[in-house]
Amino acid sequence: MSRVTVDQVMAQQRAASFTKRSIKADTKRSGLLLAVSMIDLTTLEGKDTPEKVRGLCRKAASPGEGRIEGVPPVAAVCVYPTMVATARQTLDRLGSAGRGVKVAAVATGFPSGQYPLKVRLEDTRRAIEAGADEIDMVISRGSFLAGDEALVGAEIERISELCMGTGKGPLAHLKVILETGELETLDHVRAASDLAIRAMRSSGLTRFPGAGFIKTSTGKVEPAATMPVTLVMLEAIREHYLATGELVGMKPAGGIRTAKQALHYLVMLKETLGTIPDAEGRPGVYMSPGLFRFGASALLNDLLRQLQWHRDGRYAARYDFAEA
Repeated sequence: MSRVTVDQVMAQQRAASFTKRSIKADTKRSGLLLAVSMIDLTTLEGKDTPEKVRGLCRKAASPGEGRIEGVPPVAAVCVYPTMVATARQTLDRLGSAGRGVKVAAVATGFPSGQYPLKVRLEDTRRAIEAGADEIDMVISRGSFLAGDEALVGAEIERISELCMGTGKGPLAHLKVILETGELETLDHVRAASDLAIRAMRSSGLTRFPGAGFIKTSTGKVEPAATMPVTLVMLEAIREHYLATGELVGMKPAGGIRTAKQALHYLVMLKETLGTIPDAEGRPGVYMSPGLFRFGASALLNDLLRQLQWHRDGRYAARYDFAEA
């Protein structure tokens, strides 16, 4: 297939324009609550322990710690495959709020992707068997940059097939991490986005809304998520929808630390994909955690501080809310 060429200057200018919108009062509070519901609360460190993951899960199920009314659970907790069982068991014990939080596993040789496909498939299979609802996989960036897109596409397809299972419905949803900070150009970002979407579609995954996502980054490489990169990926999703009617999800991850930044991303989402309707024909299907996520840890507490300010006119101290 021919590649789409991205106008870098226009992409940067348009992305910057979304930061100029003014959001006031109740609309801003609604945006903050929506952002909370879209977070994949993440811990991906070599020193992760079961107790740290349990604490993450408690935070995920009750982000406001009972101190701010109306704060929803986050969308998911994102952990290494070895911590999936701990996360699932902990969330299930936390009642309906905990059971509504997904468990995402960064399988497939995260963060480098420099593992044999057999190992990456086994990593994914074990994560799903342990209770993972979602798999965040990394592509082989070296192979992509070397021009071997067929290999990258075939690997994504194999992981997609594993997530699909028998085809009656996905065993797990899949987020394909492009690691855009290593892809060098927006043209490469668009090509990798299109490649990932095609590969997921070949397995049938994209027939199920939100069962396939594209994701910017592992959070281990700088730059991670940026607004121009995310805009290019959203445009790839929009064009796929216009061609097929299929709803592919989007996850910017890494570097989004403040409520202000999160609102800028939501404005971009609204103005790029906001008119796409749900099954009942109502516009705005993309304004939901089923189709858009933030990969973040530090972001959550800043959202909570902003919500507290809206409630009583004062900011919470940084230590007022527990760290995830």
